[in-house]
Amino acid sequence: MAGVLSLKTPSTGLVTLTPTDTATDKTITLPATTGTVVIQDGTSTATVVNLTATGTVNVGGGNISPQTGFKNRIINGAMTIDQRNAGVSITPTNTQFSVDRWNAVMTTGSKYSLQQNAGSVTPPVGFTNYLGATSLSAYSVASGDAFAVVQGIEGFNIADLGWGTANAQTVTLSFWVRSSLTGAFGGSLYNGTASRSYPFTFTISVANTWEQKTITVAGDTTGTWATDNNGGIYVRFSLGAGATFSGTANVWTAGNIVQPTGSVSVVGTNGATFYITGVQLELGSVATPFEFRSIGTELALCQRYYQKGDQRTRVDPFPVGALGASIYFPVTMRATPTVIATAGLGTLTSSAPSTSGIFFDFSSGASGNITNTWAASAEL
Repeated sequence: MAGVLSLKTPSTGLVTLTPTDTATDKTITLPATTGTVVIQDGTSTATVVNLTATGTVNVGGGNISPQTGFKNRIINGAMTIDQRNAGVSITPTNTQFSVDRWNAVMTTGSKYSLQQNAGSVTPPVGFTNYLGATSLSAYSVASGDAFAVVQGIEGFNIADLGWGTANAQTVTLSFWVRSSLTGAFGGSLYNGTASRSYPFTFTISVANTWEQKTITVAGDTTGTWATDNNGGIYVRFSLGAGATFSGTANVWTAGNIVQPTGSVSVVGTNGATFYITGVQLELGSVATPFEFRSIGTELALCQRYYQKGDQRTRVDPFPVGALGASIYFPVTMRATPTVIATAGLGTLTSSAPSTSGIFFDFSSGASGNITNTWAASAEL
């Protein structure tokens, strides 16, 4: 029986190649590195297969990648998980997280607020959530100022890209963005030591309208890029930066560059908004449809970096001295976490936290139901 090769395209459906059923093997020879193959079905309709040098086959605009199951290296790119704030607005100080995995980094605090679904606008089709930043003043950035929303990607999750070597792979960043301002906005990719940066620019053409943006970046062949549980690639969207943190767009640069020179400053206009969702960083030079993972999977991915819960005990009467309790995390954390704990009664301390759990000591002068809350962070 003849073998069949089937290719699925986003627009035309299934394309099937069926060789003549003969006693000898048939071989289809494709270009050695890059090029295109046109699949003709005997009519006027043709499907173009693009071959890239990165081992990716692009069929009708979609990637078929050697890696499956984790195409998008960004976690919580659809802004659905908000363990810390549950949708409540925050006015961040430096390195404070809003929705999971998205960190507010700034040189001067309290210049903008962050909130899941800020402003209650309708998200892009297919999405239910977004992260919204709102400027709280008309702040004139100084040369040494920088304001940004950042996600750090763990080194284990970008090790296959080969950055810092001659085999560095190309990646594509795509996202949906909306702002009350228009013009050339900026951001950057950078490494864990902020010694290598790639400032990128994107244009918002129409105010208060969702627009999808795509940025393709040739991987950095120099610099140090972590391939362990430390920060590998950081993705940063600028809300304003001074001359010290601004540079030339679309080139790899030594140092910590937040944005291209002349980028729009969101914090420079009182009440200005910047909303973003559908953030995806993937292997290859083509932006493919956003990878939606199940809510359980996305939450578990977030819990590697932050999780919270409570510890409940019924004590009647309360024993003499302290009582101990062990908490086992549902997800192993990236590193030994920093733990914040609050006692329902009496005092509560955590001892010997690890990547797999926490042991608590607590005491009380009362009896009854005791609920102690805790939060563990192992963020990059």
